Amino acid sequence: MKNAIIATSLLASLLLALLIASMVPAFSPSVLAAPAQLFGRDPKKVDKTRLLTGKVLDAADSPLPDAVVYLTNTQTRSIKTYIVGADGAYRFPGLQPGIDYEVYAQFNKHKSATKTVSQFDDRAQVYVPLKISAKAEAAN
Repeated sequence: MKNAIIATSLLASLLLALLIASMVPAFSPSVLAAPAQLFGRDPKKVDKTRLLTGKVLDAADSPLPDAVVYLTNTQTRSIKTYIVGADGAYRFPGLQPGIDYEVYAQFNKHKSATKTVSQFDDRAQVYVPLKISAKAEAAN
């Protein structure tokens, strides 16, 4: 009799477990995994910083390798620099959207015009070519 009660109790436990398992959806990787772009990030916090890119060019639109690009935050007056490579390209990531920035290039003691990246320009990526004039190059 004792064995019959234990067997009945085990059978009841097994049926209860099967019933519960049938009500709970099976776990799959798509259910458990967060989308790759949101993993470890708050979806409410979107990266709103800007990227400034451009090229330093001479009068013939050829790149000026080893030119130095200066980026000034107009609020704090802090300056970042970038030495361009053979292609003349520069890149300043992570610029804050509510701040104006001034950018210019210098090559062999000659300077391009200073250009402003406005806080009202809402593009995520801004391209600003910097040209150093032929007069400046001829003075070398």
